[in-house]
Amino acid sequence: MSLIRSMLFVALTLSVTTAWGQNVREPHIGYLYPAGGQQGTVVMITAGGQFLGGVTDVYVSGEGVHASVIQYIKPFRNLQKEQRQLLQRRLQEVRDKRLAELSGKDLASVVAREKPVQKVPEESTTSDKENAAQTEEVKLPDHPLLFDLENKSLRELAHIRNIIFAPRKKQQPNRQLAEMVLIKITIDSEAVPGNRELRLGTSTGLTNPMVFQVGLLPEVCELEPNNRQANPEIPNMPKLANLLKAKPIDLPVLLNGQITPGDIDRFRFYAQQGQRIVMKTHARSLIPYLADAVPGWFQATLALYDATGREVAFVDDYRFNPDPVLFYQIPEDGEYELEIRDSIYRGREDFIYRIAVGEQPFITQMFPLGARKRAKTTALVDGWNLSEKQLSLDTKSGDTVIRQTVLRQNDGLSNNILYAVDTLPECDETEFNDTTEDSQRIEMPKIINGRIDRPGDIDLYHFEAGAGAEVVAEVYARRLNSPLDALLRLTDASGKVLEWNDDHVIEDNYLYKDIMGLVTHHADSYLTAELPKNGTYYIHLSDSQSHGGMAYAYRLRITAPQPDFALCVTPSSLSTIAGGNVPVCIHALRKDGFDGEIKVMLKDIPAGFQLSGARIPAGCNRVRMTLSVPPKAPDQPIVLKLEGSARIGGQTISHPAVPADEQMQAFLYRHLVPAKELLVLVQKARWRVPPLELVGDSPVRIPAGGSAQVRFKRPRRPVLNDMQLELNEPPEGVTLHDVTVVPEGLTFQLNNERNAVKSVLVDNLIIEAFREFTPKQQQGKPSPQKRRVSMGFLPAVPIEVVPQ
Repeated sequence: MSLIRSMLFVALTLSVTTAWGQNVREPHIGYLYPAGGQQGTVVMITAGGQFLGGVTDVYVSGEGVHASVIQYIKPFRNLQKEQRQLLQRRLQEVRDKRLAELSGKDLASVVAREKPVQKVPEESTTSDKENAAQTEEVKLPDHPLLFDLENKSLRELAHIRNIIFAPRKKQQPNRQLAEMVLIKITIDSEAVPGNRELRLGTSTGLTNPMVFQVGLLPEVCELEPNNRQANPEIPNMPKLANLLKAKPIDLPVLLNGQITPGDIDRFRFYAQQGQRIVMKTHARSLIPYLADAVPGWFQATLALYDATGREVAFVDDYRFNPDPVLFYQIPEDGEYELEIRDSIYRGREDFIYRIAVGEQPFITQMFPLGARKRAKTTALVDGWNLSEKQLSLDTKSGDTVIRQTVLRQNDGLSNNILYAVDTLPECDETEFNDTTEDSQRIEMPKIINGRIDRPGDIDLYHFEAGAGAEVVAEVYARRLNSPLDALLRLTDASGKVLEWNDDHVIEDNYLYKDIMGLVTHHADSYLTAELPKNGTYYIHLSDSQSHGGMAYAYRLRITAPQPDFALCVTPSSLSTIAGGNVPVCIHALRKDGFDGEIKVMLKDIPAGFQLSGARIPAGCNRVRMTLSVPPKAPDQPIVLKLEGSARIGGQTISHPAVPADEQMQAFLYRHLVPAKELLVLVQKARWRVPPLELVGDSPVRIPAGGSAQVRFKRPRRPVLNDMQLELNEPPEGVTLHDVTVVPEGLTFQLNNERNAVKSVLVDNLIIEAFREFTPKQQQGKPSPQKRRVSMGFLPAVPIEVVPQ
């Protein structure tokens, strides 16, 4: 290899080693604390995670929120003896300073007399000058709690002692949460309230998104110790204990905190008789799934105590939502304490919570749960602290079936309300329709808005149909936050059950944006059937547990099959270098029997971005393809939009691909949780992987048990010698062999090791390129072993494995 070529190879290797590739671990955020802030404020938050070294930027979705990195903080280790002594002295100095400021000289002297007797240290042979020199060399640990130490309050000093010195902190360190980044966030006074997405940009790529909330309420962060048995900083010092005791918090307020193992947090507030207080928790909604915890999220509980210490209310969820909401009408003036803990006393840094407390509006029921597209609709609502009982629904044209809104009331916002918008004719349920004789007649297609308005209620609908006709019945309830656990049955005129369904498990549940990715109990029913003869047929809808009430609303679709689809793209954060390729996965949810091909394209694409293998074959629900990015890196991450289209019933139907991320629940289950944006970070590189172009017919046809040659070309001769290619998650039986560099580029063989296939297998192959190199030997050390470095991915190769 020539000198120039050797230098080129080394430079390329070094650049891709630090930029990206399979050997580079992806940066990850595990939590944000606090996970939000009030409009018009500046907040300092901590992002905890892994592989966050080299963090440079913070990206927050939407407008009105500005963020910057203050400092990267390495994993916090155990304190050395000298550090512990120095920190104790510094805390003592600041504590004495605060006492003098808050209490005057008299109390300060009393506190000094109350101090427990200190054991006199043994005489040291080290001189005072040597001691001073050693002290100067000792540095305080790098921890966010110790920043701006001189200005901490007494409560904050007690908090520091409790967090850093308390025995309960001696726990198994979690490497996934060990690194921290301190972030400054400025929230404009006009920033739209609600959930945002925060990502970090590092030297190795873009992190996953985490929820950051913009709120309207004043916010406070917990200061430990704040449980019922919390002791003052120094025992037997009543005057100091009074100073350390937390004062009641003014309402309304938003409380921020973290639950550590066995931790119980309490907050005191003053309330007046007659106040209707709503205490709404955000915990699982901030971090939907924990991979290494059972049941897979922080399962918070709330309890309320009066001034005598008597528990007056308790809740551990809100209907089927694990995040609890506690409603309580204050019986008499006084102080109350709100307690939060994990239901089984677990805890960790990522057990983050936010609790909104006050006379806030909260909607507990709505009817109807949706409307026809472009139909002016006002829903009736009920709940707590509502001055308005009507809510206008936005039914303008758009591709989103399930939408969300809030009720704006004075200076407050209600909880998010979900509703559905469709194109079919609609009607309302007519009571009483509990028997076949009283059943409500409908003409298909139809969407019925109804309620299971009392325990044991059954709603019946009948329709006429001919032999061989197909019918679909589907319930929208749990997807719209209704507590209804639907049960559907289809019967003929004699009462014979033809089909029934309780829970319809939607495997690709991410497609119901903002809700279904978080639902683990798919309680909405769906059935389809071919009718055996001409006649009258009945749809029976009830609650599977015989529950009911005014909140048990539903939308029931009864139609002939309406073939359709929805799409999702993962992951929602992509990182690559300029001129490179990055794999993405497109998931398809096929509806009412649709089985055709779906073409995928970039929508409103920036120049230079391109998809390879951009189609989902007929009958396929998941395909990986590659995104090629331009050779010039943009200054900021790019928001990309993907769209799929298919021919259905003689028409071209198009739908957007919803960004999402795959998250693991409790060591096993995987869910695709929707994101707001598909963000692509294109990083600069001194050397980039040579672009290659697939030559020949596409897709590549591979006979069962046979092989096919694939050829890539390059306009200018690239450095391809010694490059190794590997298939990344290939279909079963497909292997890659015989990579050969040719004057125009390179070739390789694709083999299918399965001699017999029943039907054509259509897929994309994702191919990753590697190089091996031997690091330079350092003097006095053994010869280093070869290292393998990823160069990135080739454009996706569409294939067809066909029977011979």
